[in-house]
Order: sequence, then structure tokens, then C-alpha cells
Amino acid sequence: MSQMDEEERQRILESSPVGTFALLAAVIGSMVIAWLFLYFGVFIPRGIIS
Repeated sequence: MSQMDEEERQRILESSPVGTFALLAAVIGSMVIAWLFLYFGVFIPRGIIS
């Protein structure tokens, strides 16, 4: 494995974790969709929440 120079190491440390943000957005989006499905597809038609 080749050694990184200091400039490349500093660039990696200062960059934002784009993959983590994308995964977080996907998880939050799926949770919102699941919650909307439960609210509008299950609770409202049954009259559980007034």
C-alpha cells in the first residue's frame, strides 16, 4: 500500500462524510414514508385517531 502524503491526508480529514449523509437521508425518508402509510393507511380509515 502506498503512503499518503500530508496534503492528501489533510484533504480526507477535512472533507464531509457524503456517504453517511446519503444513508441518513435514505433512512429518514423511509421512516417518514412508513409513518405516513401507517397514519393514512391504517389509523385514519379505522377511526383510531380523531
